[in-house]
Amino acid sequence: MNPVGSSRVTEKSVDVTGAKLQTEAFGDPSGPPVLLIMGMMSSMLWWPDRFCEQLAARARYVIRYDQRDTGLSTHYPQGEPGYSFGDLADDAIAILDAYGLDSAHLAGMSMGGFVAQDAALRHPGRVRTLALISTSPFGAEGLPSPARAYQDHSAAADGLDWSDPGTIADFLRRDCAMLAGTRHPHDAEAASGLIARDMARSPSFASATNHFVLPGGAEPDKLRASDLRMPVLAIHGTADPLFPIGHGDAFTKIVRTAKLHRVEGGGHEIHDRDIDDMVRAIADHTAD
Repeated sequence: MNPVGSSRVTEKSVDVTGAKLQTEAFGDPSGPPVLLIMGMMSSMLWWPDRFCEQLAARARYVIRYDQRDTGLSTHYPQGEPGYSFGDLADDAIAILDAYGLDSAHLAGMSMGGFVAQDAALRHPGRVRTLALISTSPFGAEGLPSPARAYQDHSAAADGLDWSDPGTIADFLRRDCAMLAGTRHPHDAEAASGLIARDMARSPSFASATNHFVLPGGAEPDKLRASDLRMPVLAIHGTADPLFPIGHGDAFTKIVRTAKLHRVEGGGHEIHDRDIDDMVRAIADHTAD
């Protein structure tokens, strides 16, 4: 993680039901709040510093956090998550409570986009807008499958020794390369550095694999993106190999309040060269 720039940054450990969550806030607390929710196995470090700083520079109060089993938040024994997917959504609302926020804009990346949708569907009064990056509409069916090459890569994970840090790091480096887009060159050195920092920061990185086996929660079958009523912005790379662009486009067909912001040649990532464009889109979307 690069050194934090001029944005005012504060850290806070938040108590939620059964866990502690590490959070970090950028900018002026009087600005419109934007809560960032990262994806599977990824701590808040995967929200680039520059992304957070630039959004804060646009007068937003930006909060990122480590979900359970990532970073400095509570970890559980590998293969035994003491929480459900629904708990992750409730965690987002608990963070708003801890910061004294009646409501906030939520931005979710990949699995974090599903968490954000879950939170918005079950706590609609707490969510002003949704910005959903590289994800898919909750409860949608018939959407495109991941690229075949990515499916083969993902299937290989089943045979890995997830207790070995070196094995995990090697797989994650390959994963970042597989998820890269086509417009910009993949920065393998930067990805490797981020993975190393993320693993070094976590007391039990292998526990992040609990995200693969989470139970759904209270009533997951009843939650549908079509029931979202707040403004929704889908930000999606046209070369995303995990959730092809059809997933981003589906939001505009399923959710009447949704708009699609296409990242031409973008993959399943927040590439440094796309940050300016993505921040501008989110700032416009969250203008109170």
